[in-house]
Amino acid sequence: MNIVDVFRGLADAASEEKLLLLALLLGLGGALGSIKIRGFSLGPAAVLFTALGMSAFDERLVVARDIGIFGLAIFAYVIGIQAGPSFFHALRTGGRTLLAVTLTLSVAGLITVLAAALLGISGPLLSGIYAGALTNTPALAAANQAWNSDLPTVGYSVTYLGGVLGMLIGVGLALRTSTTHEFDDAETSEQPIDSMTIRIDAPHLQTVGAVMDEYDNQFVFSRIMRGDSPGHPGTVAIAVESDTLEPGDIVTVVGNPEKIQEFVARAGHPSTVALTLDRSHVDYRRITVSNADLSGKTIEDLRLQRKFGAVITRVRRGDVDLLARESLTLQVGDRVRVVAPRKKLGEVATFFGDSEKAAQSFNLTALALGLVAGVLLGLIEIPLPGDSTFALGMAGGPLLVGLLLGRRGRSGRMLWTLPSSAATTLQHLGMMLFLAYAGSHSGSALAEAVQTPVGWRLFVIGAIVTLLTAGLHLTLTRKLGRVAGAELAGVMSGSQTQPAVLAYANERSGDNPHVNLGYALAYPIAMMAKVLIAPLLGRF
Repeated sequence: MNIVDVFRGLADAASEEKLLLLALLLGLGGALGSIKIRGFSLGPAAVLFTALGMSAFDERLVVARDIGIFGLAIFAYVIGIQAGPSFFHALRTGGRTLLAVTLTLSVAGLITVLAAALLGISGPLLSGIYAGALTNTPALAAANQAWNSDLPTVGYSVTYLGGVLGMLIGVGLALRTSTTHEFDDAETSEQPIDSMTIRIDAPHLQTVGAVMDEYDNQFVFSRIMRGDSPGHPGTVAIAVESDTLEPGDIVTVVGNPEKIQEFVARAGHPSTVALTLDRSHVDYRRITVSNADLSGKTIEDLRLQRKFGAVITRVRRGDVDLLARESLTLQVGDRVRVVAPRKKLGEVATFFGDSEKAAQSFNLTALALGLVAGVLLGLIEIPLPGDSTFALGMAGGPLLVGLLLGRRGRSGRMLWTLPSSAATTLQHLGMMLFLAYAGSHSGSALAEAVQTPVGWRLFVIGAIVTLLTAGLHLTLTRKLGRVAGAELAGVMSGSQTQPAVLAYANERSGDNPHVNLGYALAYPIAMMAKVLIAPLLGRF
């Protein structure tokens, strides 16, 4: 018995038992995705290529549509929930980015026509090439309906794989560009955070609260020591907003390093006195937010100084440290660093919940209701010129509902947001279920299409379209949209409307939240643009 016989025996078993097939695809794809070559790995996107290979080997190895669509809906909904708090701010400030995405996709249509003309391809095949090179199934569906032909499907099948690989290369390059945070929400931006102890020298300074306002709340005060003199150390206390800063005071500040340096130059000089070592009266602790009643509330809403005489200096969300500004909205699963009177720390922990188990749980009813609303919205068909229709589908509908509910946070006792750990798990699981389905339904068609006389020409045209579109994003979208780094990678993933590319961007960036924000911003306009452009190309 050779290796081919082993594979065929396994294929026979997997074709009969679909759960075995799904487990094989996820397991093999996960293993391949973890392999790194010079720092490069496919990550979860490897599930797509594993499914393509297995279905090309045996056309019976297909994942059920319901499993794939369910995964896609969960994936899109969770992306929306995570991006919701920042998305609408980005929408107000990201008009240039949306314009750049629209221009890029329009130019991609022109590139398709020109490249096809050079290689002697015309007609409905162009619609499929465009849809495949930009990996958009709704655009293919619109083209099939408009032309009542299987030719778009042929073009789509040949160019789809190159569309994924080409944009993976583009996203890898985008992540190497410098980050700008042009359309990001300033309250949840990942920024460098430093701490410094400062001795005040300048007279007539304002109160702690007034100083923070003057520096746009780019740093916060945590401790203050008064009465320090040689041999007679002063007493460490919590720095409250009403404290007036006076010469001789020693304060600890946490926040933006540049703003801290500006304040030091004006107010005093760095001190070697380590206030954090004196924990006799004031102590600090990292506490997990597991009390669902606090989700959706800002730090200012908590009134910690009035209740406990405490302050929050940092909030850790996932793997990102955020400065604890008063306007920052808390989520279940956040870990807050609290500075408080030593005897009050227990009460503060009880107030926040401080339960890792509770922080990782979520409201299943809220998740199900959100998915129901998203699926129903995705099913609504909007009439378009030419007797065609447009629907948001099982990606767009849940994504839009997730954005709205993520922004709202809660409705009465119904908590819509998800803990960071649960959201990451659901997002990755949903994404891999969809990739297994998408790849298993394209492998055999890809194998057949590449054997046709025009197969190689279709592949070349698709590669040209994908790579030049990626190049346009790296130049036009980057310059006109003023985005770079993780945001640009997210915008490119959303413009490609491709979960595999998003998975790769998240993997390479360490699940940087700006990736999902860029994806959510670009996805709706990209979806609509492709659905409108793809059918038109069949006229050439």
